[in-house]
Amino acid sequence: MAYVALSEAEKTYILHGVEDDFRCDGRSRRDYRPMELETGLVSNASGSARLRLANTDILVGVKTEIDVPNPLTPEFGKLEFFVDCSANATPEFEGRGGSDLAQELVLSLQNAYESPLAFDYRTLCLIPGQQCWKLYIDILILECGGNLHDAVSLAAKAALFNTKLPRVTATLLDAGITDLIISDNPYDCTRIGIETVPLLVTVCKIGDYCLVDPSAEEEVCSTVSVVVSVSMRNGKAFLSGTHLTGGGAMHRDTMRNCLQLGLSIGEHLNHLLTKMLNLEQERVGPKRPQTVGFLK
Repeated sequence: MAYVALSEAEKTYILHGVEDDFRCDGRSRRDYRPMELETGLVSNASGSARLRLANTDILVGVKTEIDVPNPLTPEFGKLEFFVDCSANATPEFEGRGGSDLAQELVLSLQNAYESPLAFDYRTLCLIPGQQCWKLYIDILILECGGNLHDAVSLAAKAALFNTKLPRVTATLLDAGITDLIISDNPYDCTRIGIETVPLLVTVCKIGDYCLVDPSAEEEVCSTVSVVVSVSMRNGKAFLSGTHLTGGGAMHRDTMRNCLQLGLSIGEHLNHLLTKMLNLEQERVGPKRPQTVGFLK
């Protein structure tokens, strides 16, 4: 997170606001800041999305290539994350200052997507044991205003929704060799199902209370946070992973309350994100051009 210098009086003011369920920007402990989401911004990527959560700005691009499946999971495709912290986001990111944060975000996303229940890797398999899709999810942090885990996971899920995979057909050649034919028609493509793709919800503990979507100032006042990975299956939310950030400790009752709050907020976020992405696709989605004349 970005370092913000706060005096003891400012920390006390933030703490009292959390206790009264009236935070500095007028939100309650369960409210998120205003969010803006755009998809399809990077023309040379298979899918892209840009998310702005108050002062946090994230750009995600997805690139695809055909690779060989892992011998241990011959029916699974591959997914790889890369996070880059722009030096313009905060002065602490200059040089290699953002490498530790980038590695932490990569590990959080890898753990969230690791379970087959959270992401169906079988949909990326072309020929079991021979060919599969490999997705490179490149994440660029343009501005850091707090709550990076949630913003990165939201942008990554939107970019996966926007990703178009060319349709691939397999033909059997001599000597049992399989050849892949990739369609060059931009409208002949398939989409990635994102129903089970997880979202990360950061539940921050300040004083004796838990809150979501902490700002950069609120993160300074917290000693420990729980990052909850929430996935959906058959319309119901479930936890696909959790981990702690910060150097503090947490009582088991507080941990239970944090998990319940994260699960509830994650389910609500998943429904809203899916609804808005479907509406955007209907509004600006590509339409197949109508053929005329002898081409019909």
